Amino acid sequence: MKRRRAAAWAASTLVTTLALTGALTHPAGAAPDATAQARTAVATATDPVTHAENDRVPEGSAWTQHYFPSSDRSGTELHADVLRPEGLRKGAKVPVILSIGPYFGHSGQTGPEGWTHAGPSSRFQDFVEGTDLFARGYAFVMVDLRGFGGSTGCLDWAGPGEQADVRAAVDWAARQPWSTGAVGMYGKSYDAVTGLIGNNLDQKALKAVVAQEPVWDMYQYIYSNGVPRPNVTGTANAYNSIATIAPLADDDARYQANARWEDAHPECLTQNSAGYRIADQRDEHWTSRDLARMAKGSDTPLFVTQGFIENNTKPEEMQEYLDNHVGPERGWLGQWDHVRGGDRTGDGRLAMGREGWYDETLSFYDQYLKGIKPKVRYPAYSVEDSTGAWRSQRTWPVVERSATLPLGGGSYVDDGGASARAALAAAGGPTPNALAQPSGDWDMENAPTIEPAVPKALTDTTAKLQESGAVTSSFFVWSEPVRKAVRVTGTPQVSLTAKGAGNIMLKLYDVAPDGTAVMFDEQVSLLDSGRLTVDLKATDWTLAAGHVLAVEIGSIRTGSWRDTPSGETISVKGARLRLALDDPADDVATGGGRSPFLDTYLRQYTVELPAGRPTFTVPSGSHR
Repeated sequence: MKRRRAAAWAASTLVTTLALTGALTHPAGAAPDATAQARTAVATATDPVTHAENDRVPEGSAWTQHYFPSSDRSGTELHADVLRPEGLRKGAKVPVILSIGPYFGHSGQTGPEGWTHAGPSSRFQDFVEGTDLFARGYAFVMVDLRGFGGSTGCLDWAGPGEQADVRAAVDWAARQPWSTGAVGMYGKSYDAVTGLIGNNLDQKALKAVVAQEPVWDMYQYIYSNGVPRPNVTGTANAYNSIATIAPLADDDARYQANARWEDAHPECLTQNSAGYRIADQRDEHWTSRDLARMAKGSDTPLFVTQGFIENNTKPEEMQEYLDNHVGPERGWLGQWDHVRGGDRTGDGRLAMGREGWYDETLSFYDQYLKGIKPKVRYPAYSVEDSTGAWRSQRTWPVVERSATLPLGGGSYVDDGGASARAALAAAGGPTPNALAQPSGDWDMENAPTIEPAVPKALTDTTAKLQESGAVTSSFFVWSEPVRKAVRVTGTPQVSLTAKGAGNIMLKLYDVAPDGTAVMFDEQVSLLDSGRLTVDLKATDWTLAAGHVLAVEIGSIRTGSWRDTPSGETISVKGARLRLALDDPADDVATGGGRSPFLDTYLRQYTVELPAGRPTFTVPSGSHR
């Protein structure tokens, strides 16, 4: 990041904060400072404003504001903040980097941020500065989705309405007189979702998409195979709140009227909340938001990031999306939480562990928006596995062997872990309460970093009860120790036949010879009597030589879902685990360090679980 510009932005924010708290005041009766007045100018479509005129405008750019209709003929009007290189000569054209989302309101991203005057959002100031975007000859356009910021209309979380907004924004950006017609999309989290939507729409003007930590299928963010997550109602509340953030006093009249759309249309908020309460994944509400399925045959060049162990936008249906996408791909995949490619931790370490995010991103845009051949040969995929080691590969996942492993069967009580907790207390251990659920009132940028973990001794106690023949909240199946290191990659899948109705949780553990184990993948589902197949989260986890793979099947025992235990004893037969395997010995190393969040995850999810009697074998990751 350019220190000079970062300092200027920090100073601006500090001044704003002091003014709001009353620590910064003007002398009584004195007119505001003339310089301050000159730095609060508000742009229009025809009167651009620079940093010298408004300190919220990034240096090197000129800000204008625009309004245009969405593409669904609903009457929805969209608002755009446009930042073009300052001093761009008349008639000159530049390619456009476009971000579309709910977080670009002038008052703040997810709530009021203390700004005292209108200006473009600083959401992606890191990207603007890290790439030196305007000096490199790009425009940056931020478009408010319907119902947010300066746009009208009812919220439609990644649904047909927002898809129409994306189509309109891409078309609008491409046909502006200062645009070359080449558009790239950039975002993280929600505005990465709109990037995936853009890819799916297959518009000629869209030349490249960079999507960091997206949701690959919107249903999976709210439900897991019919089981509601804690945010089943809270995410709707969070976005309703963002949609009703008040505009700033000096926003233009059109912006102010649009920003207050929900005041005159309260039904929009009710309709938005109602959609989240539809639990049936087959309902049209969700099938119209199944971005992974809708990606089939898409070919826009795509650059993605995904943390395999992140707790927010999880890698669910990621593999399906990438399998359905047939265009050029680039990816940074690894063991981090909900962060951007250039983010750093408080102590200065790169959150993803890898240098060069802004250079590689700009090279990607230069290649596909300007036709400039990259000077650096970047890997198609740069992947950090569970050891913290980085490798390069041509695609993801690389599967050297597929294996379907017999797990057999067993029984458990769908009691939410009550019997296991009672057994732990009876054995003299601590008496754990049922894990409290988080409030769930979060948007896609602000979910908890870490999920609740079961008490450390609970897993071992459950396994010992199983050895004694007791039927409790879950049961385990263990593999033979692996003879050589093998990587579990792609999307593990469990199929089984159940008798009984209720909930099921499936977990995979990496069990070390010392009896410690790390839970590295999980998924839950409603179940009824009959055959059931469940995809777990995508993963990239290496089992070291001598380690055991353990599979836990049972009731949901964490606070990460709002499940309702049935109390029934569930009988499981014919369980099978399908794995995609890779041999780490074939890795081609690439640059990157251990992402800091990996150690946080290991501390949270390491439990005592000595290996039990093995009943299946995990083959090596190669056929040699």
